[in-house]
Amino acid sequence: MSGLASFEHISLDIDDGIAVITLSRPDKMNAFTGLMRAEIIDALDHTDANDDVRAVIFTGAGRAFCAGADLSSGTETFAKGGSEIMGANGVPRDGGGTVSLRIFDSLKPVIGAINGAAVGVGVTMTLPMDVRLASTSARFGFVFSRRGIVPEAASSWFLPRLVGISRAMEWVASGEVFDADEALDGGLVRSVHAPDDLLPAAMTLARRMTENSSAVSVAVARKMMWRMLGADHPMVAHRMDSRGIAERGRSDDVREGIDSFFAKRSPQFPDRVSGGLGDIFADLDDPTYDT
Repeated sequence: MSGLASFEHISLDIDDGIAVITLSRPDKMNAFTGLMRAEIIDALDHTDANDDVRAVIFTGAGRAFCAGADLSSGTETFAKGGSEIMGANGVPRDGGGTVSLRIFDSLKPVIGAINGAAVGVGVTMTLPMDVRLASTSARFGFVFSRRGIVPEAASSWFLPRLVGISRAMEWVASGEVFDADEALDGGLVRSVHAPDDLLPAAMTLARRMTENSSAVSVAVARKMMWRMLGADHPMVAHRMDSRGIAERGRSDDVREGIDSFFAKRSPQFPDRVSGGLGDIFADLDDPTYDT
């Protein structure tokens, strides 16, 4: 396993095509900081640019995944909007939201291996991940109403789409902390594992999702799936599908996919994500676009 040592509040390790980003402030239960925010974004920039990385797993060091925002500033923690980043409208940008949006834009599948407490931004940052697995010791809490603030990290967009509006409002309005079984029942996590089995299960899933798949096809499909959550008509998907089939149908990956099928061998796809995803997503917002 190779690691990049230039981070302070996270670590990034790459092993056989799988990147593991570990939130690494175990003495502070991996509480979220401005530096952690910047390092997560830098790490995802690295994984996107590295064609050897096929999937990304997030987990936490020690007994927590992320216990939420670092509250060491006391009552002033959120006085500046929780971030020094200013939006174009002069309103400070929510730091957790910049992380969620970067995860949303990842070119590689993202899996959360939630090993312990995931509270506040510690749970909302997981919502744009494609799959979440939890340890039996994991605890979750959308505790914003109990701190006098509101849901952040774009969670008002993500959470109802994942678990439905009723369950989302129950968890957000109460601010209660709940266990992994309730998270599984509500559809927040895919599966629950013994602590020692969690990361191996996430690694196994990451390989299942990528080892026989075209990296470019997976990257495009990820964007298609997430983007279509906000589409107002299936015609939008049809337009995108049509462009995708026409463009990818001429690719070297397609030739390899069909050749390997007939040869009954594992495919060796030649196309690379770093080469770009093409124009598949062009013109989708143009009402005059006609396939």
